[in-house]
Amino acid sequence: MGTLELKQTLTGHRGRVWSVCWHPNGTCLASCGEDKTIIIWGQQDSKWVVKTILTEGHTRTIREIAWSPCGNYIASASFDSTTAVWDNKSGQFECNATLEGHENEVKSVSWSCSGHLLATCSRDKSVWIWEINDDEYECAAVINAHTQDVKKIRWHPNEEVVASASYDNTVRIFKEDAGDNDWSCIDILSSHTSTVWSLAWNKEGNRIATCSDDQTVKIWQEYKPDNEPGIVTHNNESVWKCVCTITGYHTRTIYDIDWCKTTGLLVTACGDDIIRIFKEDSDSDPHQPSFTMVCSMDTAHIQDVNCVQWHPTVPGQLASASDDGLVKIWFYNE
Repeated sequence: MGTLELKQTLTGHRGRVWSVCWHPNGTCLASCGEDKTIIIWGQQDSKWVVKTILTEGHTRTIREIAWSPCGNYIASASFDSTTAVWDNKSGQFECNATLEGHENEVKSVSWSCSGHLLATCSRDKSVWIWEINDDEYECAAVINAHTQDVKKIRWHPNEEVVASASYDNTVRIFKEDAGDNDWSCIDILSSHTSTVWSLAWNKEGNRIATCSDDQTVKIWQEYKPDNEPGIVTHNNESVWKCVCTITGYHTRTIYDIDWCKTTGLLVTACGDDIIRIFKEDSDSDPHQPSFTMVCSMDTAHIQDVNCVQWHPTVPGQLASASDDGLVKIWFYNE
């Protein structure tokens, strides 16, 4: 078994910390939470310190934050039903747009790989797609495909395809229809028996890992049209199949999952206060993969672990956030 070494505990938030997100080049880390603030942390003499605190963008809890691919913008999703976009072009962050339209709490926000699209999802059961042109944000689509609260939204790493996870126990995948600017659900991933809290794409974008209130992680594999014998596709679209269920490890709801783009390791954040790391077995069939837990850090936090995210460039480094009000920086050693 590997070990997870605590490098630093970051204090500064008041109340729950809901989300952490690394800058695309890994030079800084953003966190947000119940105190309606975003804290940006940077390194100073090998320690992480507060560089900036963003306030007055929201009137209620900030549920999630996301850096744009260029690293000049932060989008923040809030329980006040809005998404704020913060701009760093002047050298300091300013809230330059507030996106309105959701009827209830905005739960998640994600930038497309090009940076030209933003997706948000909400307790109001909808997914919104926003187009960005010269710092103008226009709603391009409102997608009402889920039947319950939508918990998480994540863009494909290389394509303008987006996946959403919901209280309705499903993950749905959407893409824009050719020619008519409409967005359609191209597949429904149904296997979980309770709320799907989060999802993560692998580096190539041909697999998705999902985690759920049912205490399992599921691995989904994409099968492209006409490439796989015995796989029936519709409308020349890919289909997604559940190829692995990781079960028996988590004892409470799994709130978050992240797939490391450099090592291929999976990390989970669980309501039992434990951070767990899984590795795909080297001899497993790609169509029937198996994963082994290689690390389990008990009492990683003293209350629910809400979020985990691998560092984008440093293999083994990750950040976590919790109801205990803390952000922690960890390093995994094999």
